[in-house]
Amino acid sequence: MSRDQLRGLGITCGELGAHLTGGRWRPVHTQSIAVHTGPLAKEGRMWAAVLESGDRGCLDGASALIAGGLEHYTEDVIRVSVPRGVLARKAAGVDIRQTRRLLTTDLAPSGIPRTRPEVAGVRAALWARSDKQATLLLTMTVQQRMTTADRFGAHVLTVKRDRRRLLVTTVITDLLGGVRSLGEHEFAQECRRRGVPEPSRQVVRQGRDGRWYLDVCWEEWGVVVEIDGIHHEWATNVVADALRHNAVTLDRAIVLRLPLVGLRTAADDFFAQIIDALVSRGCPLGTS
Repeated sequence: MSRDQLRGLGITCGELGAHLTGGRWRPVHTQSIAVHTGPLAKEGRMWAAVLESGDRGCLDGASALIAGGLEHYTEDVIRVSVPRGVLARKAAGVDIRQTRRLLTTDLAPSGIPRTRPEVAGVRAALWARSDKQATLLLTMTVQQRMTTADRFGAHVLTVKRDRRRLLVTTVITDLLGGVRSLGEHEFAQECRRRGVPEPSRQVVRQGRDGRWYLDVCWEEWGVVVEIDGIHHEWATNVVADALRHNAVTLDRAIVLRLPLVGLRTAADDFFAQIIDALVSRGCPLGTS
């Protein structure tokens, strides 16, 4: 609880001091008190961070996502936003920053004060330490159904200037379902940059149940790469993708999978495998 909350409940400074001296309570940062001596749970640490920022602060970015239920992701520092002009105190493990972007409409309607998932997700991506982390945060938030790509798209339009705005917009477009054309376009650019023969795109194969489209294919050497966006993770696509993959493999082609996230964050590793596959089929890469 904050010191102000304790005073509001009638706890005097003397009583507070007696509890602290007696070891029954302990201070957390400068503005909040733990009314026990055990370890602070995650929610307790987050409340202490918000209370440290006063009555106008809120969790933001990845911290707001975690407080809202994001799983399998952790942060060492709790991010708190306060409006411009509010004192930003310093506290261990807490990053309190002023921002012009904080609006009352950005806040979640209940629970610990925090920004809504679509706001928090975009900001978490903009503030991330790397492009890889930014992509991961956006993807996980949609995959765990904390918000939708449509809401991400609506909020990113409010971002007027940021060094990572283009990446965030591109990832959100992928999540909206535009991954196929974007992924294949980027793949072709990577091929040209690395001196790899440019493949055919959207090659048609006839299967028992109709036509299948292969993302990229070097027909001369029998190598296929399937570029997987987030939509490939959805249950409705798993069976169809597996059947297509197996049918092409039975046709004696090498089929490699390339997640779009991998194209963005580990292109060298994936292209090393693609080049190995092409060379194994007689493609004259690396020969004079």
